[in-house]
Amino acid sequence: MSDVTRLLDAAAAGDRRAAADLLPLVYGELRKLAAARMAAETPGHTLDATALVHEAYMRLTGKPSFESRSHFMRAAAEGMRRILVDHARKRNAAKRGGGKRVPFAEQCIQAEEPDADLEALHEALTRLAALQPQVAELVQLRYFGGLTIPEAAALLEIAPRTADAWWAYARGWLATELRKS
Repeated sequence: MSDVTRLLDAAAAGDRRAAADLLPLVYGELRKLAAARMAAETPGHTLDATALVHEAYMRLTGKPSFESRSHFMRAAAEGMRRILVDHARKRNAAKRGGGKRVPFAEQCIQAEEPDADLEALHEALTRLAALQPQVAELVQLRYFGGLTIPEAAALLEIAPRTADAWWAYARGWLATELRKS
């Protein structure tokens, strides 16, 4: 059992010291995920990569035990997604005329209403997860986690060629779904 897995188990059991010892071991990877995601956000976003890492970390500690470092990092990418979507929903609720949707692009979505785009992507990704959970997880790791195809493939324990095929499928499926909405 690795140090990270042991600390994750102890933190889930309520050991505050384990949670504190865990952060330095995973902070670099979490920061990389957050920085990649925040680079896609519009300038002046009220969250920054550090705030995103800390919010995701706080939500993850004390949760049920994680099987491995990989499982923890996948959960962190999911947590960051939820934080950004929640943030976008709050901002859209305060705006009039929010909800404009645009097609999904492989690069980061850059439109006049990025919060609305993020909400639309989240809804489409949730629909994809109901049909193809592993494909949706790949999209989450790539888009919200900023991972490359080989990095995401390693976390999902699939071949890079499979991940590449799933990524192509997901881009087409999501583009179609976003055009519908």
